Amino acid sequence: MDTENCFHCGNEIIKKDEIVYDEKKFCCNGCKTVYEIFSQNELTCYYDFQASPGATPQDIKGKYDFLENEEIVSKLLEFQERSTHIVSLYIPHIHCSSCIWILENLQKLHPGITTSQVNFPEKKVRVTFQPEKTSLKDIVYLLSSIGYEPYISLENFDEGKKNIDRSLIYKIGVAFFCFGNIMLLSFPEYFEVEEFWINQYRGFFRWLIFALSLPSFIYSGSGYYVSAWKSIKSRNLNLDIPIALGIIVMFIRSTVDIIFGYGQGFFDSMTGLIFFMLLGKLFQKKTYDFLSFERDYKSYFPIAITKILPNGDEESVQVYDIEKGDRLLIRNQELIPVDGILISEKAAVDYSFVTGEAVPIEKKSGDKVFAGGKQMGKVIEMEVLFSVSQSYLTQLWSNDVFQKRVEQQHKTITDKISRYFTPALLGLSIVSFIYWVFIDVTTAFNVFTAILIVACPCALALTAPFTLGNVLRILGKRKLYLKNALAVEQLAKVDTIVFDKTGTITTNKKTAITYEGIELNSSELKLLKNVLRGSNHPLSRRLYEFIPNQEKLDTSSFEEIIGKGIFAEIDGNTIKLGSSQFLKTMTENTHKKTKVHLEINGIYKGSYLFNNQYRNGLEPLFENLAKNYNLVILSGDNEGERSILEKMLPAKTVLVFNQKPEQKLDYIENLQKEGKNVMMVGDGLNDAGALAQSNLGLSISENVNVFSPACDGILDATQFDKIAFFMRYSKNAMKTIYMSFGLSLLYNVVGLSYAITGDLDPIVAAIIMPLSTITIVSFVTILTNLFARKQFVN
Repeated sequence: MDTENCFHCGNEIIKKDEIVYDEKKFCCNGCKTVYEIFSQNELTCYYDFQASPGATPQDIKGKYDFLENEEIVSKLLEFQERSTHIVSLYIPHIHCSSCIWILENLQKLHPGITTSQVNFPEKKVRVTFQPEKTSLKDIVYLLSSIGYEPYISLENFDEGKKNIDRSLIYKIGVAFFCFGNIMLLSFPEYFEVEEFWINQYRGFFRWLIFALSLPSFIYSGSGYYVSAWKSIKSRNLNLDIPIALGIIVMFIRSTVDIIFGYGQGFFDSMTGLIFFMLLGKLFQKKTYDFLSFERDYKSYFPIAITKILPNGDEESVQVYDIEKGDRLLIRNQELIPVDGILISEKAAVDYSFVTGEAVPIEKKSGDKVFAGGKQMGKVIEMEVLFSVSQSYLTQLWSNDVFQKRVEQQHKTITDKISRYFTPALLGLSIVSFIYWVFIDVTTAFNVFTAILIVACPCALALTAPFTLGNVLRILGKRKLYLKNALAVEQLAKVDTIVFDKTGTITTNKKTAITYEGIELNSSELKLLKNVLRGSNHPLSRRLYEFIPNQEKLDTSSFEEIIGKGIFAEIDGNTIKLGSSQFLKTMTENTHKKTKVHLEINGIYKGSYLFNNQYRNGLEPLFENLAKNYNLVILSGDNEGERSILEKMLPAKTVLVFNQKPEQKLDYIENLQKEGKNVMMVGDGLNDAGALAQSNLGLSISENVNVFSPACDGILDATQFDKIAFFMRYSKNAMKTIYMSFGLSLLYNVVGLSYAITGDLDPIVAAIIMPLSTITIVSFVTILTNLFARKQFVN
């Protein structure tokens, strides 16, 4: 009798429970309801990605009532503001492209959900929602109603308790136990011992070997079968299909051999194959976890924050040295690196890093402020609630909202090879099997299995991730912190480099600063020092350090207009500080030096003259870069230093002055229209628009916590003269990827040539396969480290 399956979940339908709706058959009301929900919201293309992708919704009435408790909800939320809440939920049922599609379209099912992003490897969905329109409990019930019930345990959110997936270790243990014992029991067969007692029990030992192979075949190899089946159902052939097919063919062939008495079969080869493949997978996982840990936690973000000591002094400390209870000073445009309590009277916090929306939120003393917010306006103080999480800062910086949509060449190459590799491999194995079956059946099966195993393109697929992962780690150790692997490829493509001047090619260290104008008394210096305390502009920081220490005063209002200057009210006085155009009181003199003008209570006082100190190694750096790149200096300052720069820098360097932030952006855009691949190097404050527009934006950090979500990398200012090395190294990293592509393909060609001729046993192929992966990973690791050591020294 033919059986029918549910249109939604694919389970077999019991005839008496069958429900027909919209000419489709369902196994229960739950599946029918999910289909109705999708139909009403025009989301039925969920079923186009894969047949029967859903799960039957469970009855969870009352199960999540605890989510009405605000204290519990606040522990689960990773971000909590009046109009925006963010939560990451673990959903075990995520398994295919249909799951990803529906979970990233939750906003169509509920108007209170703003966005949702799926992390497929971790089976998590990150939901941003509006608390005035929905609640966490409503979202959990919505997910459950469409068959994606989340798993919620408060233990998951304790920092010290983390679930570790040991399933791979268990599978390797089972596979090794089966492999070892089967090898032991197969010794008489190997040496063809003919003693009477062994012949008498030969059948028993063969069936014992069969029984021992089952745990390895069913449990240890299960991941390959599941992956291959999902791949076939989605009509997208992946790399696990030939592996799964090879294991199944060996099992069937060996079982037939035992049943008909042809021999003990290939159970030793099959269990060995599974063991060595899982061992290779463990090696890959451990290596990649190490790369991720080194990059995401130990050496990420050179930024520092100002810590207020018990005696009132201020010192700059690394973000990962911040501890609970510390008191921090946050200036205008600085990123808040940790959750804390606002001590100052009020603050305006921009959470564009978290939500993508640059709308400042007003906070009052005692309110909680979250990591990822950017302080807007006057300086504030806060007390730390939790120590910093480097991985969380990385996650904020890598928010999809700020990603640049560009083609990944290495990914394109990998996808193309993988797309044609599996069908070609299956075709070759079948043709070889047909050829050999007329000559020798045993050899035919050996050839078929060996081809499927030895040509597994795992090494090919791992080439790019491992190379780029190691490159990111090495660059991080040399104090260039790139947002993601894509930035390495973009760095290699650059042909034009645009530099900002102030704070980029000039240093913010104390240099010769002179004052011209009416002499300032002690109270006026006190006002000026306290206004400068809240600014992060390079000139402001230099001037702040130049003026002697003063008594601290509270700033009533503070506004910093990018590219122009500062307007502040403090202790009943108004202060304007910035360019001559901003003050509208006088024009630059004929010397056209870099100046910051000062006005107090409407009276022009004078100006501070900066003799810019250029960064060490600027001239040799530009000489080196000029050989391969188009160079541009794009400055908001006047042309006072044109003659100096023309003498210092190569003749073909383009110098452009008097550029407002929006003009810098337009200049970058025009270069791109000419076909240039542009890298913008700026200080991250005035250059946010240009950094975002460029193909790759690099922010120079003077150990100050200021950078834009628009930048693709942060370079420690001490490494400025190494930019040429980083450019060369990125090109060599891409060469390494292509070289390892070639090495992997060469390995497959050689392996296949032996497999086709019948000279390669399946067990040898099984050992060679993980060895090829280890070889490729070792090759790219050694080569990337060699390039780094050789070039960095040079």
